[in-house]
Amino acid sequence: MTIVVARARDGVIGADNGLPWHLPEDLKHFRATTMGHAIVMGRKTFESIGKALPGRRTIVVSRDPRWAHPGCESATTLREAIALAGRPGPDPAIATDEVFVVGGAQLYRDAIAIAQRAIVTEIEIDVAGDVHFPELDRAQWHVASRSERQSSSGLRYTIVDYRRN
Repeated sequence: MTIVVARARDGVIGADNGLPWHLPEDLKHFRATTMGHAIVMGRKTFESIGKALPGRRTIVVSRDPRWAHPGCESATTLREAIALAGRPGPDPAIATDEVFVVGGAQLYRDAIAIAQRAIVTEIEIDVAGDVHFPELDRAQWHVASRSERQSSSGLRYTIVDYRRN
């Protein structure tokens, strides 16, 4: 299981159920990273997107076992979602070898305890927000690679691939 997240310097990942920045290059990176795989997200994150993402298997975690949306599968816990992603789904072209947790805050907190990898876009910006992603404990995680970049608008960001020790 791999966590995929973009965060500002102070750990902000969201504001008012949306992203507090405009970084198209990171959205392209997210798409390329997750394409052809299962993505797991919380209900609020799903509602902020509003639809299943094409080319991926969308699994939404909701405490409501009756939650449903066209094009999505649902689970009531992160562990249930991971187990579901590990089995073939409706589209046989979607890989089952890696699942990506893509938000929100509660799922990230749960995923940090069991993930083996975290792909973190660290955006060089300070923004106000109401949702945060914690710093990864350096005793448990190491940097496998990092790629410093700059957006067409001049915003600097780094994509860091963390691996569990």
